[in-house]
Amino acid sequence: MSEFSHVPPICGFHGPGSKLPSSTVRFRDFVHDTPTAVSLLADALVVVHLAFTAFVVLGGLLVLRWPRIAWLHVPAALWGAWIEIAGWICPLTPLEHRLRAEAGQTGYQTSFIEHYLLPVLYPAGLTREGQWLLAAVVIAVNGGVYTLVLRRHRRRSAGHASATRPA
Repeated sequence: MSEFSHVPPICGFHGPGSKLPSSTVRFRDFVHDTPTAVSLLADALVVVHLAFTAFVVLGGLLVLRWPRIAWLHVPAALWGAWIEIAGWICPLTPLEHRLRAEAGQTGYQTSFIEHYLLPVLYPAGLTREGQWLLAAVVIAVNGGVYTLVLRRHRRRSAGHASATRPA
């Protein structure tokens, strides 16, 4: 049984080692059946995944400068925290595995965070407690940032309201 068996299937893909139905369109069909192009696509997906993960954790800092980004960041941060709390795997991870398999490469048997981020952040493997910690970090960092954003907004609103009142 795959480590990803508890994850709902994404576009018919059930994780590493699964067999794709013959009717499934393969990514190689769109890149002229070249494993190198599919491998580059998998690498690009890793970059997008890392950027999204950074945005989830630190995107609130961008909101301090550009408040309208909150419309993108709040759902992203909620999604990132929920993925960790629920113990799910981000859909980008099985997609990367599928691309790697189609390129003839061996995929990893862990989650994206365990494979790419944990070697940097933690010496041991990701546990449920580690996932809860990651969710708590996302919530704490962004909760603090959004507290600052709301305070700024209230001060600006109060200043604007008093400046526009007739004397």
